[in-house]
Amino acid sequence: MSADSGRRTREIVSYAIAAVQAGLDVFGLGEHHSWDFAVANPAVPPAAIAQATSRIRLAGAVSVLSTADPVRLHQDFASLDLISDGRTEIIAGRSAFVEAFGLFGVDLEDYDDVFAEKLRLLLAIRENPEHVTWRGRFRPAMDGLSVQAPPQQPQLPLWLGVGGTPSSMERAGRLGLPMALGLIGGDIRSVRPSSSTTARSAQRPATPPTGCGSADPATPTSAARPRAHATTSSPSARNASAPNRPPDAAFTSDAPSSTPRRYRSAR
Repeated sequence: MSADSGRRTREIVSYAIAAVQAGLDVFGLGEHHSWDFAVANPAVPPAAIAQATSRIRLAGAVSVLSTADPVRLHQDFASLDLISDGRTEIIAGRSAFVEAFGLFGVDLEDYDDVFAEKLRLLLAIRENPEHVTWRGRFRPAMDGLSVQAPPQQPQLPLWLGVGGTPSSMERAGRLGLPMALGLIGGDIRSVRPSSSTTARSAQRPATPPTGCGSADPATPTSAARPRAHATTSSPSARNASAPNRPPDAAFTSDAPSSTPRRYRSAR
């Protein structure tokens, strides 16, 4: 298993180079803690990608904030930002997988509370990493501490990764954070009402980050990440990813995508 994980991890760099060649703008890696996935820390492989690319932005998609130390998370991605010459973004989420909770000693009963608290701390670090004062239930207090090293960007762009739960979308709106919707299944058209939920909950205009979002305040600060399997033709994609599924015209298509390039992904 270790040899296979090593091969899969090294291949990630070639996937990122292929993404650059395909004209994609962002390359994101998820965080998982099971033998089915090769990446446990989504800030580490992008450091290698940063040395092989010069334009594409790099993100954790998502980083499981619930089971992470926000101080270490910010440090990891700030270091990546320095290595990548300011191309790093954080997508922080709660995770749809439970392995990390037992591994890092986080009680699932605190699933939402611990995420909300750690998100507040991450926002405080991001706002002023040189002087952090903070109190909470799930982590020791911080009294005027400095979180080194600072990123190259003035602030690390931060997205709230959500899986479709209305309360998560409302939280993104209340905090003025851009939302990255992980569309695990269902119709891509469901994204529109999800974005509306976030917009209705906003207490103030969101500050658009660079990279995944836009510097134009008129551009909605939300993104969706549907699953995709890319091959040379629709039949080969169907046979490879769902060999027992009957032919279905809605399953895949050779027609050009109408989705803006920025929000397409390759797998």
